[in-house]
Parts: sequence; C-alpha cells; structure tokens
Amino acid sequence: MRTLKYAILGLLNKEPMTGYDIGKEFGKDLGEFWNAKHSQIYPELKKLLDEGLIVFEIQISGEILEKKLYSITEHGKKAFLQWLKKEEPLEPTPKDVFRLRMYFSNNLDIATRIHLLEHQLHQHQERLKHLSRNKERYDSIPPLDSDNFGDYLVLDGAILRETVTIEWLENFIAHCKQ
Repeated sequence: MRTLKYAILGLLNKEPMTGYDIGKEFGKDLGEFWNAKHSQIYPELKKLLDEGLIVFEIQISGEILEKKLYSITEHGKKAFLQWLKKEEPLEPTPKDVFRLRMYFSNNLDIATRIHLLEHQLHQHQERLKHLSRNKERYDSIPPLDSDNFGDYLVLDGAILRETVTIEWLENFIAHCKQ
C-alpha cells in the first residue's frame, strides 16, 4: 500500500498545491503523525500523474520561474474516498528504541537509568507543550465536516499519547528512586 499516495491525494483534495507546498504540509500538522521528504513526494506525484489521479498546470512566478500546481481529478477523488472508507487492521506496535533499551535497563546502574528516563521525560514534556500550543488555535471542536476536524481529532490523540507517556516515565523514575 502506498500510503503516501493517499496522504498527497488528501492534501490535494483540500486545495491545489505545488510539490513544495505539499512538502511543507509534512513539516506542519501532518508531520505530527506522518512524514515524507521531498525525495519521496516528487516520485509519488509522477506516479499519481501517470495513474490519472492528479493533473497539473504550469504557473509562472515572477518573470521566469515555473511552478507546477497540482490538483486532484475526479478519478483521484474516488480513489481517495475509497481508501478513506477502508477498515484498517491494527498496525504492529511501532519500534521504539528507548523502550527497547529500558527493557534491558537492569544492566544499567540506577543513576544512568534515571538520567536516561529524565532526559526522555523532558523531551516528551516539550512535545506535549508544543501539541498543547497547537490545540490552542481551537476554542471548540471544529464541525465534523470541516477540514480542521481531522486535525483536531489527531491532535487530541497525540496530546493523550504524550500525557500517558509522561505518566509512564514519571512512574518508572519513581520506581527507580525507591
């Protein structure tokens, strides 16, 4: 499954974009749970063009610079909606190097273990602050049919994930200090 295909189709379903704009989206809200590099995006755009799922028009910026503005076709919208409606099986638990190290942490002295845990705790606290700041742009839950509803939903889930991870780390640190 080419998940990047559907992420790009989803973005273009909102509005036409250049490849550069698509890349910027992966550095913003979408980047909180999915990432892609320009080196992945442009080959995928070529495939989507070949499949007739998107089209582009050339726009002139300034006197010389040409930009391709991509937009989704009706065929692309149908493929995107079909993908959205598909039931998704539970993914395997993502690999987490830190948790793997903590699994074997009995081989570390307590001071080192606590140091690593506190460092990880600080990083998750910073991420939670970042996510919470992002959520401040919403004074209420956006309408179910708005483009912002999905962002709000995923952002809320990310905040809960970070909150639970922080709680887990604080518990682990407390156990180590006993």
